[in-house]
Amino acid sequence: MASPGVPLSGELVKELERIPDGEKIKQCIQCGTCSASCPTAYAMDYTPRAVIAAMRAGQLEKVLRSDTAWLCASCYSCTVRCPAGIQFTDMMYALKRLGIKHGITPKDDRGQKLMATFVEDVDESGRSSELWLMAKYFMRTGPQAALRDAAFAFNMWRNRRLKLVPERVKAAEQLKAIKRALERRQG
Repeated sequence: MASPGVPLSGELVKELERIPDGEKIKQCIQCGTCSASCPTAYAMDYTPRAVIAAMRAGQLEKVLRSDTAWLCASCYSCTVRCPAGIQFTDMMYALKRLGIKHGITPKDDRGQKLMATFVEDVDESGRSSELWLMAKYFMRTGPQAALRDAAFAFNMWRNRRLKLVPERVKAAEQLKAIKRALERRQG
């Protein structure tokens, strides 16, 4: 178990410092509340608690090669319940960006493909359309998954939970301008 105050190094420190309260990772007491709160921890290579311990031990590549960040549901349960106030969900986003930037990602790339598809979908219309998100994702991952989930998609449509025509936000161009400004700001 890592102890509080373990120094972090290099690129990870810079990335964590960009996250609000990112320096709090040093204050992690390894209580496991984040892992116990996480609805997807059961499917992860490393639990949120183990990710923090590995990052504090300087094992960044191990963390980036794991699927943990890609399986994060962004529910913020870990962040809300953390007694040290660590913004763990925001760290998962930072780890994804860092992994992509350095080409260090898990072998199973379904999470990356889903994220890329989601971002493209939002870029096009200002919001995500479940139907088009699924269709584009299945085009990237192969027909097996599409066939497996066809009944689920049909039931969603039948229950009016899946719209055939994607909704667009009213200020889609303004949203794109904000995104471009943020990208320029981040360099």
